[in-house]
Amino acid sequence: MTWWSVVRFLHVLSAALWVGGQLTVSLVVLPLARRLLDPERRAVVLNAVGRRFGVFTAAVFLPVQIGTGVAMAWHKGVTWASLAEPGYGRILVAKLALFCAVMAAAGAHGLASSKGLPGLARTMAVAALVGSVGIIVLAAALPAT
Repeated sequence: MTWWSVVRFLHVLSAALWVGGQLTVSLVVLPLARRLLDPERRAVVLNAVGRRFGVFTAAVFLPVQIGTGVAMAWHKGVTWASLAEPGYGRILVAKLALFCAVMAAAGAHGLASSKGLPGLARTMAVAALVGSVGIIVLAAALPAT
């Protein structure tokens, strides 16, 4: 195993934990909270889960994703010009653009939640989740180099 295998592993692990966490909250925690908790307790629990997940995202996910992503791009010789080339470059650009959109949606979700706008918060959460799955699809589509 090389150093770059470890870097790629950390990148994939961090992405899996973040997207897996979103799926777990959406598909397991939310339905159970809706069914088992009264509205007041549900709000407290889901707010705490959201805050903790947000802290995890800011403290762990983003630094690992950005750091390992930049390192892997440098190692693969990605240049600004190569991002316009068909194949790896264009897929990477699409992945990065979607990543930025997902981060914006996740931020908007947190803001809408804190401002008491549940409809907007739900829409932004779904957008972030769908976008996150799209990032995984694009990552899998990157040609091996």
